[in-house]
Amino acid sequence: MKTGLITSDSYKNHNTGNGHPEKIDRVTAIIDNFKKVDNKNLTWKKPNEFDEFFLNKTHSLDYINHVKQSFPKKGLVFLDGDTIVSPGSKDATKDAVGSIITAIDGVQNKEFKNAFCAVRPPGHHAEKNKAMGFCIYNNVAVGANYLIEKYKYKKIAIIDFDVHHGNGTQNIFYDNEKVLYVSTHQYPYYPGSGSHKENGKFNNVLNIPLEAGTTSEVYLNAYENVLNKIKQFKPEFLLFSAGFDAHIDDPLAQMRLRTEDFYKITKRTLEHSKSFCNGKVVSILEGGYDLKALQSSTQRHVDALIEFN
Repeated sequence: MKTGLITSDSYKNHNTGNGHPEKIDRVTAIIDNFKKVDNKNLTWKKPNEFDEFFLNKTHSLDYINHVKQSFPKKGLVFLDGDTIVSPGSKDATKDAVGSIITAIDGVQNKEFKNAFCAVRPPGHHAEKNKAMGFCIYNNVAVGANYLIEKYKYKKIAIIDFDVHHGNGTQNIFYDNEKVLYVSTHQYPYYPGSGSHKENGKFNNVLNIPLEAGTTSEVYLNAYENVLNKIKQFKPEFLLFSAGFDAHIDDPLAQMRLRTEDFYKITKRTLEHSKSFCNGKVVSILEGGYDLKALQSSTQRHVDALIEFN
């Protein structure tokens, strides 16, 4: 079976203003590269409409209504200091959430074996009741709740290798024994959370804080803790919060991973989780702000998904 690539053009209408790092070019660079590579093992698909019930399982109704009312008729509106919406953000946010739901359905229905969602805005900083860090809805969290509600899964792992801690995902699932949240991230750093003492109500959170300047070798050694936690938890379905801003060329952080490391991270995770989740994996884009690094790293991440049997 092939690997699904879920994306839509609506990301181009999510305007964050001049000079903002979370810009339209991020996803354009990724999509243009995949078109150029033209891998025949990819199935391209647009996100479907979805039932807002699943969004309500992740965010409060008050917050969802606040976001809807914030989309302007023209110009830009700040949801927080660095999270911005424009008129076109309405469709982009909807499609970002819809992409992970479409990807999950595709894997469940054996339309493709696994999937990567190339979308923006990202999601892992968005908490139950607030926008934060470029993130409006928590896409990966909606995906996990969808797996619980629609497909009755009891064990879902979210692995977040974005360079920033996914405070929003941790916030949403801190006391949910069905979801394991594991994060590797630069620490201390934005958003300030993610110490090794934050473990979740059911020991279902594992934070692996890493110093600025962490090299590939140190990171990959630390990643063994992620793999050991997966073995203990035995997830039935695995979701990646796939941020590529731990790359050495990324302007927003100070970690020193190389492009090939994202292939290794992905491949190791797939191998270690295969016996539990039978390859049921969906990945969704989070951060990554150097366009060349983003192109090469997402390609190698998806290469590992494609190669996995």
